[in-house]
Amino acid sequence: MDAQQGTAEGGGARAPDLSFVIVNWNGGELLRRAIESILEFPPAVAYDVVVVDNASTDGSREWLRSGELAGRLGGVKLHLIENAENVGFGRANNAAFALTQAPLLFLLNADAELRAGACDTLIATARSGARVGACGPRLVNPDGSLQTSVWRNPPAAWATLLSGLRLDRLLPSRLGGELLLADHWAHDRRREVPMLSGAAILVRREVVEGVGGFDERFHMYGEDNEWCLRITRAGWRLVFEPAAVVMHHGGHSSRRRWNELEKLRVQLDAYFRFQRHCLTRRQAVSNLLAASALLALQRAWRRVRGRPAEDVALTLRLHLEDLKRTLRESRSAGAR
Repeated sequence: MDAQQGTAEGGGARAPDLSFVIVNWNGGELLRRAIESILEFPPAVAYDVVVVDNASTDGSREWLRSGELAGRLGGVKLHLIENAENVGFGRANNAAFALTQAPLLFLLNADAELRAGACDTLIATARSGARVGACGPRLVNPDGSLQTSVWRNPPAAWATLLSGLRLDRLLPSRLGGELLLADHWAHDRRREVPMLSGAAILVRREVVEGVGGFDERFHMYGEDNEWCLRITRAGWRLVFEPAAVVMHHGGHSSRRRWNELEKLRVQLDAYFRFQRHCLTRRQAVSNLLAASALLALQRAWRRVRGRPAEDVALTLRLHLEDLKRTLRESRSAGAR
């Protein structure tokens, strides 16, 4: 892994207060737009940009080293880490954390773009309390619609059943949203939350130093669930800040790597890994049983209506396989 200093040198010797961290794999035009959004809507504090390239083959590296970008950067320093292979999201971010010593780190996906004032708003939110460890913006889709970015963490069987059986409709809408979050919640107020999307998150350096960076056992997906859970368990607060807005295309890299069923397998593998490493066996079994029951119902309903059910059938099979594995491990642990 190589660290390359600067496509451009800073205009002064002042150390940055904030480092933008972007992990790139064949980001192409979206990567350009992400960096340009930083330059168009920069924070009021001194900052630099760290890009970790995971072996792109689309010309991204060449553009990052180009005079064209150097001219756009002006006095902003760019650090480029060039990996010989795709080492995954978590490991790539950890390399960036080690390269810079800025007290604030802004993780921004290569397919995300800042909107006016987003960074300064998040900085103010991060500095609003001694135990605010990280904060995240309101994410929107390219058409301006809301993109879900706050979820329950860790997942719970009761929430899965309440949502999956549509029993949340029996609750007052505000109460249902507060309990279940995700797309049940309007993402319309600042509040402490159990998880933030890794697509755009501003975190304090002292949090990374205290709890560590991403768990590198997660190649892609699941790493932000695990990291956020570790942060909150250490007593830090995660805050959602709707006044800061970031546009996120979403799924750009995954679409270039996998088809929909392959992506589903990768996501489920990460979810099962998260449960094994972060939850008790009782919690994991409860979650797997609840999800399996709902998936069985969904598969039957689709078949009755003559609709395709391959994705649901695959998801159910993988859940049942992981349930058997978890129960087998529980019996083995009990025998010991």
